[in-house]
Amino acid sequence: MIKKEKGFTLLELLVVIGIIAMLLGFLSVSYSAAQKRGRDSRRRSDTKAMQEALEQYYVENTYVYPTGDCSDAGEYIKGAWPTVDPSGGAYEGIDACTATSYCICVEMEVENSGNAANESCSWGGASTDYYCVASLQ
Repeated sequence: MIKKEKGFTLLELLVVIGIIAMLLGFLSVSYSAAQKRGRDSRRRSDTKAMQEALEQYYVENTYVYPTGDCSDAGEYIKGAWPTVDPSGGAYEGIDACTATSYCICVEMEVENSGNAANESCSWGGASTDYYCVASLQ
């Protein structure tokens, strides 16, 4: 009687390694997209918090917004005034408040996931790669 050795053939091992490599590729792409959506969500919540703080400042300071640096309304926000983007860079445009209005925009990572076409509060358009909040008054 001939005794067969037990084990995997080279072909079987290559097929299993190929399947594992494909699964890891799909998972890494999915994980990267989830991270982008998470950072975009943080950008939205940061800008909404800034908007709420600026509106409280407006009501409590004889109906004017802070001029120049919008972070003067920081005492009306829970925690610290957001200055650092979730990707590590600085938020742009958070120092453009006037006594009568403000417009704060952040660029989103996921295409067409914002509400504005550019950083100047141009709402809508073919491409909405920015998320903006503006004065409510």
